[in-house]
Amino acid sequence: MNYFLLVIISGVAALISAFLFARRVNREGFGTPEVAEITGAIREGAVAFLSREYKSLVLFIIVVFFVLFFFIEKLTAVSFIAGAFSSALAGYIGMMMATSANGRTANAARGSFSRAVSIAFAGGAVLGMSVVGLGILGLTIGYLLLLHHFGGDVVKAVEVVTGFSFGASSIALFARVGGGIYTKAADVGADLVGKVESGIPEDDPRNPAVIADNVGDCVGDTAGMGADLFESYIASTIGAMTIGALLYGAKGVMLPLAVRGIGIIASIIGALFVRTKEGKKLDFQEQTALTRRAMNKGTIITWTISAIAIYFLIKAIIGDIGIFYAVLAGLIAGLIISWLTEHYTSDKGAPVQEIANSAVKGVGGTILSGISSGMESASISLVLIAGAIFLAYHFGGLYGIPMAAVGLLAPLGMVLAIDGYGPITDNAAGIAEMAGLGAETRARTEALDSVGNTTAAVNKGFAIGTAVFTAFALFSAYAQVIKLKMIDLLSTPVLAGFLIGGMLTLLFCALTLKAVGKAAYRMVNEVRRQFREIAGLMEGKAKPDYKRCVDISTRGALREMVLPSLLAVAAPLVIGFTLGARAVGGLLVGSILTASLFAIMMANSGASWDNAKKFIEAGHLGGKGSPAHKTAVIGDTLGDPFKDTSGPSLNILIKVMSILSLIFAPIFIKMGLL
Repeated sequence: MNYFLLVIISGVAALISAFLFARRVNREGFGTPEVAEITGAIREGAVAFLSREYKSLVLFIIVVFFVLFFFIEKLTAVSFIAGAFSSALAGYIGMMMATSANGRTANAARGSFSRAVSIAFAGGAVLGMSVVGLGILGLTIGYLLLLHHFGGDVVKAVEVVTGFSFGASSIALFARVGGGIYTKAADVGADLVGKVESGIPEDDPRNPAVIADNVGDCVGDTAGMGADLFESYIASTIGAMTIGALLYGAKGVMLPLAVRGIGIIASIIGALFVRTKEGKKLDFQEQTALTRRAMNKGTIITWTISAIAIYFLIKAIIGDIGIFYAVLAGLIAGLIISWLTEHYTSDKGAPVQEIANSAVKGVGGTILSGISSGMESASISLVLIAGAIFLAYHFGGLYGIPMAAVGLLAPLGMVLAIDGYGPITDNAAGIAEMAGLGAETRARTEALDSVGNTTAAVNKGFAIGTAVFTAFALFSAYAQVIKLKMIDLLSTPVLAGFLIGGMLTLLFCALTLKAVGKAAYRMVNEVRRQFREIAGLMEGKAKPDYKRCVDISTRGALREMVLPSLLAVAAPLVIGFTLGARAVGGLLVGSILTASLFAIMMANSGASWDNAKKFIEAGHLGGKGSPAHKTAVIGDTLGDPFKDTSGPSLNILIKVMSILSLIFAPIFIKMGLL
């Protein structure tokens, strides 16, 4: 059987599905001129940011292209450009659909809760299907062309197509860091001045930062998350292809690509089952429960189809059932990580309610309980990941580790569809408030957004889990290429690399948190200025200058993203050319260890602070405006850059360093830098 044809067909099917989901969204109208105007302003701001971000990346892309062209391999440079373009295109498509679906979701919620769910999920599905479709088509077609060019040399073709992954990593790095700084600068500015100082609602149209805040959801949580998981999707596949080529030849390369094809088909089928019934008039709790059940149903169907089909696929291609158990370890790890994240971040769970109760006692208790909860969840998650990696190696050997990462990401189309739902419903709730669509519509969009907050937190946990598995997959491939049998910490260069790798996580977090602080400070001052200087603004008689706030966030994010991004690129090269390839191995292990712990802790702490605030806003512990609520808002302000900037950006840090090390491994060997 020609499995490559199956993979290409699945990629085409994903893009066709994305088109059909987009058509479903665009059939819905905006309903009122106010909704259309606000939606247009959000889209304008999002497009402006992404366009300026991509333009600022051009110089970096050109420099890297020429470095790869003259010092590595000409076709690796071409592959790099293809990966960067595919990642940028997938993120752009997802963001454009998010800015189209948000207002339409708000309008649909005026008359039908189930229709609003359908539109928001369809908008997210465009992101999911675009990412997996463009990713698998670009990687597979690129590999087949290179295989033909190199006369059937599987190892050489895989070595060169690694550039595709580095291109995706480059876009992901800047999209995650830049988008995270943008969204949190706007969010912190809107919250501190609007909610805490002025006592106005979160999405009040009088707040000058409210449009920038909604733009941030699109560029950070849609384009940024899409680029992040696009990169994991490609990099984990590359890791499996690299080791597979060395151990199994052509079959070892074909298998991870075929698993990707199965995952796409399963995701398309699962997405068709995400639907809700209108039925009787539902209250808030019933609406959220109904939506969660629909998404859980689609997820379970996707995972089940993937597991069954992958079993027969592995049996047919490799014949080693141990590899299937390795893939299954990854699939199950993904489900458990998602469940664990939901437990620690949902307002239905004890950890979040404990944080909310601590808000009654003051800011100190809120901060301490949020950080300790995040640390606890990170500890359990790392034990889980360690167990899954052990099982993958036990059953599948060295090939089992990257194949577990491939299994974990097999249902990515469905995962990203649910994740893309989150920022769309968040925007829809804001638009409903700003456009004055009424209490009933606002209640429906709040129910939609409540589910979106949980899915966003769960998928951040999933993204971090995939990053750790992907980084270990790439590290395994790197170790295989340079013939690294062990990490010898008695070797001074290796120990130095290990310590520097561990330190990089803290330095990277420091830089990104400072970046948010600087950008947020400018936003806070601008919002205060407009409240002070624009006559009639607080009385609702004048409009704020939204564009000024969008511009401040854009310029601040683009300026502050440069240093942390370059740090990720420079570290493995500096260590490799000074201390050698084995020291780079130490660097990767040290960074993966500390980054995985910090990423999970920061993401879960941030989400738990956010949902503790929402738990109080739902009427508990005094409700909105109470002392506990004001304390919880401060906790959420700290949690925002934790969960949306620094934590997620660590995913990219370890993946960029890993893939860059793999690309430059032949140079280290050729120069005798071992």
